[in-house]
Amino acid sequence: MSERKTVFITGASRGIGHATAQYFVRQGWRAITCSRDVVPAQCPRNERHAHITADLADTERLEEAIEGLHRVLAGEPLHALVNNAGYSPKSDGGKRLGCLDGDLGVWEKTFAINFFAAVYFSRACSSLLAETKGAIVNITSIAGSRVHPFAGSAYSTSKAALTALTRELAADLAHLGIRANAVCPGEINTAILSPGTAEIVDRIPMRRLGSPEEVASVILYLCSPGASYITGAEIPVNGGQDVY
Repeated sequence: MSERKTVFITGASRGIGHATAQYFVRQGWRAITCSRDVVPAQCPRNERHAHITADLADTERLEEAIEGLHRVLAGEPLHALVNNAGYSPKSDGGKRLGCLDGDLGVWEKTFAINFFAAVYFSRACSSLLAETKGAIVNITSIAGSRVHPFAGSAYSTSKAALTALTRELAADLAHLGIRANAVCPGEINTAILSPGTAEIVDRIPMRRLGSPEEVASVILYLCSPGASYITGAEIPVNGGQDVY
């Protein structure tokens, strides 16, 4: 009987994170999720899914989330970390916030959730992942490499920083047997989408939005033995959006 594997996923109460937790569980993994919201009703706590409630914007309390992770693991191994938590601030009416908009508190909160939480959890989980020769997957964004019509400057730069962090983690953790990669979604059909997305879809070669499950399947692949010689990579999941 093969060992059941466990993944720790941040920001998993909805969207890509929630779909990823469900996808891993369907593939036989145990998912431990973390978000500021309680676990959704459609994803009840059981022996295959545990949830930790924590506000990742409060960087001084991230240690509490790791303490919760250790309580749930109860000495069992951890095989993968998915840094998925994301925050995309908008102005009134849902408009994009540029470099001159919003106060520094907005930038600090965005970087706390999108970047510093990933730094903290990657470091805090490294000893666990070293024991299993596990994997880290960071969820970046197509907005990290271009000016996006809806994603604001704080969000975009935080995702660009997460791409750079992926490279640095790959270099620094390879001697521990830990692989670090990123999945870079384009326009995915989640609650984070803004009005006007249909105009972008017209410029995507595949002429449709991606599904959260299509992102989840790539995340799972990067955590699998099939990706054992892949580290430091960022895989786009965008229907060819960056072809043009």
